Amino acid sequence: MNMAQTKQSFLWLSIAAVLAAVDQLSKAIVETLLPLGATHPVNAFFNFVHTLNPGAAFSFLADASGWQWWFFTGIAIIVSMILASLILRHPTSREIPAYALILGGAVGNLIDRLTRGAVVDWLDFYWNAMHWPAFNLADVWIVTGAGLMLLKSFQPQVKDSRAW
Repeated sequence: MNMAQTKQSFLWLSIAAVLAAVDQLSKAIVETLLPLGATHPVNAFFNFVHTLNPGAAFSFLADASGWQWWFFTGIAIIVSMILASLILRHPTSREIPAYALILGGAVGNLIDRLTRGAVVDWLDFYWNAMHWPAFNLADVWIVTGAGLMLLKSFQPQVKDSRAW
């Protein structure tokens, strides 16, 4: 790997780290301002909430007996290692921005699992009595990265691997 590629790898890994830090800062603010279980209405379709999710996205397996902590922690570690490796080995790949977003989100939620035992969720969108499961910025990063990858899959391949 040449110096330019090393710098690009460092840039994308730094972006992922900043995204994880922003996620953690937002969760620390929620923990400071809202007691666990509290809801603060903002408008007719959005609340700030403070919940802990021991499961995965959309509270999947949140009611399991505890094994899910090990499972989701292991997945987050493996996915983070794979994404960091891809960023280091292919820093000019057109998928790298998506990888950085997913890595930042995975690390943000992994930190929660390791330090809190569950993921802090605080964004609550709803319509009438129908609530979307609460989520956080790490989830936004992950979904955005996955969406970018999906969009890229529909675009024709370009010869220049640096093009995004």
